[in-house]
Amino acid sequence: MKIIGIADTTFARYDMGNSIEDELGKTGTGFRIERYTVPGIKDLPVACMMLFERGADLVVACGMPGRKPVDKISAQVASTGLMEVQLKFGRHIIEVFVHEDEAKDDRELAWLCDRRAREHALNAFNLLFNPEVLKRNAGKGLRQGYADAGEALGEKGGSGNAMRH
Repeated sequence: MKIIGIADTTFARYDMGNSIEDELGKTGTGFRIERYTVPGIKDLPVACMMLFERGADLVVACGMPGRKPVDKISAQVASTGLMEVQLKFGRHIIEVFVHEDEAKDDRELAWLCDRRAREHALNAFNLLFNPEVLKRNAGKGLRQGYADAGEALGEKGGSGNAMRH
């Protein structure tokens, strides 16, 4: 049985971990979830490391940087730490960060957090159980949260969302 870790924070203003657990529960079987919650975004790398040490095959790390410039710096520091943990363990960490200033109001922020978390839950599941789904979607301009960007050029050379000059 595979273990999917979820690392999240009390600093976030939305419980993305619950959205991930719910979506994974609807998606398939063959795994169990181990969750570890920490105070802030810069605590996520060690939380992921601890989940890997407890046997996690993959971890989804959820964080919400605030609106201030210092929060952007904290997000970059945390992201770099998450990359270092991935390299150390040779296992994926799916980073689910929603910056507070990505949304115009709290309603949109909650919607974005839920949607991004659920879409990344599917990515996590597919990395472990259906990697061919990800391969089929390579180059499709898929985004988690807001609308997909689409392909630059369609498969037959037609224009996708590319601008013509």
